[in-house]
Amino acid sequence: MLPEWLEPLGLLTGPAAFSAIRDGLALPLQGGPIAFSLVRGPEGSIMPPPQDHPALDRLTRAPVEFAGIARHRGRPLVMGIVNCTPDSFSGDGLAGAQQAAIAQGHAMLEAGADILDIGGESTRPDAAPITPDEEIERVLPVIRALATSAPVSVDTRHARTMAAALEAGAEIINDVSALRHDVGALQVISEARCPVVIMHALTLDPRTMQRDVQYDDAPLQIARFLEARVQTLEKLGIPRSRIAVDPGLGFGKRVEDNLALVARLSLLANTGCTILLGASRKGFIGRVTEVREPKARLAGNLAVALAGAANGAHILRVHDVAETVQALKLAEALAVGYRET
Repeated sequence: MLPEWLEPLGLLTGPAAFSAIRDGLALPLQGGPIAFSLVRGPEGSIMPPPQDHPALDRLTRAPVEFAGIARHRGRPLVMGIVNCTPDSFSGDGLAGAQQAAIAQGHAMLEAGADILDIGGESTRPDAAPITPDEEIERVLPVIRALATSAPVSVDTRHARTMAAALEAGAEIINDVSALRHDVGALQVISEARCPVVIMHALTLDPRTMQRDVQYDDAPLQIARFLEARVQTLEKLGIPRSRIAVDPGLGFGKRVEDNLALVARLSLLANTGCTILLGASRKGFIGRVTEVREPKARLAGNLAVALAGAANGAHILRVHDVAETVQALKLAEALAVGYRET
């Protein structure tokens, strides 16, 4: 049964957040440094957070460190995208060029990436599926080379690829189907006891996911879907502490849905899970900014990344690691102060 939720509103950052929490005027959002001073209740009413509401524990308690990766003081972790595909929507696919993919991963780590997400199958709209054998051939050498240097996530919906990647050194599974595509995926995750990212997608087939897209309230419906999946996984022995939730920007969403999901990302705090946001180079950024070439969307990417950070994202999945880390470091310094490293 899905719980009654509260939507955090009146978000505060920086000194205002610290002062409001200290003076009892606001509560920390999943442990801070963001605070919320108001909530929207199930009837749509806006009010101060009710002290005895059961949702407040998950809204205010910090999630367990995802995959044991230490968090920064006041900014999200950065997950660098390494695409071992020939047909990535972002134009950065490196299929058949494994040394180039490995070099790209090391460059991202030098630029400040906390996690590397390695994928071998494109799941962009209209993408054709590939076999697990082909996917494994693409990603395993890259995972083996990079897993000794940083936490590695494998972006796959295939159980065989998940198992092979974990054996090769990957620590995290990132599944765009929320473990619905392959019936064997749940067993792999359960036996490995590894962290998993589950993402919302309107359909399980990339070739149809942008057809007839309709929502009454996209952020609430998608948050409810993710909570239902988390509850299912809990019943199957995968604890909430090992799950990160991703609203799936661009996966069966209209421009207005994507924008609303970023603006109301804090709704996902009701799950009590780590929140991952992947907006980098997505089509809705191009539509709003009128920039057709995905690689030229850096300014839009950074705007969405900073908005996601301000609305509660714990992990940002990006292509442009160096620029994102720079922007987040400055936002962190403005919010919680500068500290020499």
